[in-house]
Amino acid sequence: MRKLLIVIIGLSFLSFHSCQNESEKESSVKEETIVMEPTIIDDGRVSLNLNAMQKNHQLSNMRSHLEAVQEITLLLSQDNYEKASELAYTKLGSTTEMKLMCASFGDKGFENLGLEFHKSADIMSEVFKKRNKDNSLTALSNTLNYCVKCHATYKQ
Repeated sequence: MRKLLIVIIGLSFLSFHSCQNESEKESSVKEETIVMEPTIIDDGRVSLNLNAMQKNHQLSNMRSHLEAVQEITLLLSQDNYEKASELAYTKLGSTTEMKLMCASFGDKGFENLGLEFHKSADIMSEVFKKRNKDNSLTALSNTLNYCVKCHATYKQ
């Protein structure tokens, strides 16, 4: 009986010690942070090789263009052609600022496409003044085609 008691105490001690070691192992395992490198996918578009400041400026400009298109769409739905015309020219048209911006990227193809976009906005502005919804929507679509072409051809 005494031997049995010694064996039970011994097994209990080993079991307790084993559990304690597992607990210590679990608490000593440190969480590892996995840092994933960005995957560069060659999607066939031409990179403009912009630095961080240029990228932020270009993104801001593109968002401004998108906001103008959204507002123009709303104005056309409300038959407010005068305001849509004004906005098309001032926010998307061939202003001196827009021409200089297009030329600042050092890529002639991008520059030419940008200038064509802005010229189409000038034409769109004139179409809006005629107050014809179908022609206005077609002009807007023509301008948006330049957006599609540019985004399909170029990346930052």
